[in-house]
Amino acid sequence: MELLIILGVLIALAIFVIAIYNKLVASRNRYKNAFAQIDVQLTRRYDLIPNLVEVAKKYMSHERETLEAVIKARNGAVNQLKAASSDPTDPDAVKRLNQAEQGLSGALGRLFALSENYPDLKANQNMMQLSEELTSTENKVAFARQAYNDSVMSYNIVRETFPNNIVAGMFNFNPAQLLEIEDPAKREAVQVNFG
Repeated sequence: MELLIILGVLIALAIFVIAIYNKLVASRNRYKNAFAQIDVQLTRRYDLIPNLVEVAKKYMSHERETLEAVIKARNGAVNQLKAASSDPTDPDAVKRLNQAEQGLSGALGRLFALSENYPDLKANQNMMQLSEELTSTENKVAFARQAYNDSVMSYNIVRETFPNNIVAGMFNFNPAQLLEIEDPAKREAVQVNFG
C-alpha cells in the first residue's frame, strides 16, 4: 500500500514537472516567434538604407563621412541581427543588437539632419518614396519590438515564478533579454520629413 502511495506521488510530481516544462517551452517559443517578426522588419529596414544612401550621394557628395557612417552602422546592425536571429535566447546577442540599432538610429538621424540643407534632395521623388517606406518600416519595427518585449516579459514571469523557477533551473531555461533602447533621448523613431 505504501509503495502505491509513493508511486502515485512520484507520478503526480512527474506530471507536474512535465506541465511546467511544457509551459516554459511554449513561452520560449512565443518570444522566439516574436523575435522572428523583428527580424523581418529590421531586414526590410536594412535593405532600404543602401538605396537611401545612394540617392543622397548624388546630392551630398561632400558629406561622405556621414554617408559612410550610415553604411557602417547598417552593416554592423545586419551582423548583430544575424547573430541574434541564430539564437534569440542569447541575451548577449540581443544586447549587442540593441547597441547596433542605437548606433544605426543615430547615424540615420545625422543623415536626415544634414539632408535638410539640400532642398534638391528633399524634393527628389526617389528620396521621398524611400523616406516614406523607411518611416512605415520604423513603425512596424516599433510594433514588432513591443510584441517581442511583451513575449519576453511573459516568458520571464513564467520562468521566475515558483515552482516554475525550480524546473527552469533544472532544464537551463535562461532569462530572455528585452530589445529596448536604453537612452530615453533615442527612444523616438527616426524622423523623416521631406515634405
